[in-house]
Amino acid sequence: MDLALPLDSLHRELGGRMVSFAGYAMPIQFEGIIAEHNWTRTQAGLFDVSHMGQLVFASADDVALETLLPGDITGLKAGVLRYSMLLNDNGGILDDLMVTRREDDLYMVVNGATKHDDISVFRAAGLNPQYRDDWALLALQGPLAVAVLERLAPGVGSLSFMRGGAFALLGVPAWISRSGYTGEDGFEISVPNDAVEPVARALLTHAEVRPIGLGARDSLRLEAGLPLYGHDLTPAITPVEAGLAFAISKRRKVEGGFPGATHVLDQLLNGAPKCRVGLKVEGRLPAREGASVVAAEGVVGTVTSGGFGPALGAPIAMAMVDAAHVADGTALGIDVRGRILDATVVPMPFFPKSYVREGAPR
Repeated sequence: MDLALPLDSLHRELGGRMVSFAGYAMPIQFEGIIAEHNWTRTQAGLFDVSHMGQLVFASADDVALETLLPGDITGLKAGVLRYSMLLNDNGGILDDLMVTRREDDLYMVVNGATKHDDISVFRAAGLNPQYRDDWALLALQGPLAVAVLERLAPGVGSLSFMRGGAFALLGVPAWISRSGYTGEDGFEISVPNDAVEPVARALLTHAEVRPIGLGARDSLRLEAGLPLYGHDLTPAITPVEAGLAFAISKRRKVEGGFPGATHVLDQLLNGAPKCRVGLKVEGRLPAREGASVVAAEGVVGTVTSGGFGPALGAPIAMAMVDAAHVADGTALGIDVRGRILDATVVPMPFFPKSYVREGAPR
């Protein structure tokens, strides 16, 4: 039986169409996926991402975390977020995550479907993270998100992308970071469970804000070229193959010391046998996960995510493709139930990201 999130009753009150996701009952849509997608691109969308795992580590755990993650954790400054990955002994991705150094601890957000497995890996390595299931997580995304949130938590507009801080929100403590997984400017807001409904309702009183479900969350991240764990990222895919080599910090590329380092660093030096690519699909028929990618010699890859890009007005996909066929402009085919769709390898993101980076005008 699916677990209920703290906002379950509000989702149902707002007409959310509920589905099972990562062991929870969650809204896949409210008004409709395309409408919610386009609203987030132009206004501000409110997402409930409380199914994600929020973990807290001791500050001194940074050294031990580097034996599991390829990022520079010891060098993190207070208030800075870092995207990283939990790796297995072959360099395969067990999960992708965000880790932040706060004043007194390290705060980590991991994927909902893998959080308990992640905790087991951390504990096996001698770490003892606190699983903060007493805190909920919201994401407010879109170009008007900052104007709305600034009214309720003055000062959040001073944050730049991948920065976070402690704020008072409706009189309760909140950890707010300028981050998200839509490609839009926006924020992730961590608050105690008993405060999340008043916070959500307060945000929804603003005309710029509407509730958004899982469907639009997926189409937004696809247009942004952002990989989804369990689809574009798996234990059989390395960071290099996934196109995430940027998450291997410069010092770690020299020192190694993370799981599968020998294999991963060899791929960095000599190339990987396969890579994640973006595909523009001709016509209107979308290519879905699992479809074969073909070239003249036969099958050369597999679609890992695919669908219709509402802001683009065309179908798009991400695929894991043999290295010989990953150059931008390469013509390929996608086998959709025996019908071959023409596709072209294109750069990602498919839709421009709108992050407000440090030093950018606000």
